[in-house]
Amino acid sequence: MKLVLASNNAGKLAELQQLFAPLGVALVRQSELGVGEAEEPFRTFVENALAKARHASAATGLPAIADDAGLCVDAFGGLPGVDTAYYATQFGYAKGDGNNVRALLEQMQGQTQRRAALVSTLVALRSAQDPEPLIAVGRAVGQITSEPIGENGFGFDPVMFLPELGRTFAQLSAQDKNARSHRGQAARAMLALMRERWLS
Repeated sequence: MKLVLASNNAGKLAELQQLFAPLGVALVRQSELGVGEAEEPFRTFVENALAKARHASAATGLPAIADDAGLCVDAFGGLPGVDTAYYATQFGYAKGDGNNVRALLEQMQGQTQRRAALVSTLVALRSAQDPEPLIAVGRAVGQITSEPIGENGFGFDPVMFLPELGRTFAQLSAQDKNARSHRGQAARAMLALMRERWLS
């Protein structure tokens, strides 16, 4: 089965390709099919993921999968949430992972409440008109460190500390990260849904 991934993020593609390999699902990034980014006007991950999946499926005629993910910080009432990718721009920095981490650490200075969750919401559609999208959510809860630690991963991985492991996501191998990450959890739940609803 071929699915269009409604994202141009190379990190997401690599993670999801690895996670979906057992199903024999081939993921193709939408940019490889000439599809531009969808509008993401909504305030929840699920609405934005659905909009992205419908956009990619409508443009390609293929089944589509979209991931909307972000960091939800307890001390900020769950923000940045759906604005995670653009977090740094709120503080005068250019968009990008490094600047997002920098802005977050600056905003967290003096905060004792450092609990946060990385959240991934996956939505899959058989077609743009699919009335029954598959929806899977994963959450990885940890603590925001006071400085980046580790070289692996992307996004907020260097500052997302997992107390049960004593390490950040950026200190884990890709395999260990996928076993625990928000995206890994969502992907495994999505695989189960696809097996049950689409492939049985």
